[in-house]
Amino acid sequence: MLFLGEFEHSLDAKQRLAVPSEIRSCLPNDGNDAVFVSAPGPNGFLWLWPEKTFADLSNALGGSLLGDEGVQNFERLIFSQSSRCPLDKAGRVRIPDRMLSRYGLAGNVMILGVRDHLELCTTDKWKEERELLEPAAADIWRRAREAIRNRTSS
Repeated sequence: MLFLGEFEHSLDAKQRLAVPSEIRSCLPNDGNDAVFVSAPGPNGFLWLWPEKTFADLSNALGGSLLGDEGVQNFERLIFSQSSRCPLDKAGRVRIPDRMLSRYGLAGNVMILGVRDHLELCTTDKWKEERELLEPAAADIWRRAREAIRNRTSS
């Protein structure tokens, strides 16, 4: 599953967000019976993970019953703030009010396809972020190539 693109959509009166068809087509069964998990992202955006991807990443952490304190703190922070968001028959997800409030999401929302997850933010926040990222593009690409090179040489 590879999510790509940026889309501007509006939250409806019931705080539902229409997931673009390009994104739904990446989901198993074209999104039928799909569930997202909304979780706080480390960049100040709201992240939406396909439930299976979120579960796979969660399982990769291992058991936490007697785990590392850092992992336990991460789990407490992330899992307590996360919510299941099923995709309805019309291709919409209902974002919890507490998440909308936390991230200042109302009216128009940017949906960013970021490889294995979606990121939601205000249009103004994305414009600001993009203005910071674009001038640094050459350096971002260089660091990404280095990370890939380091990963494959290990």
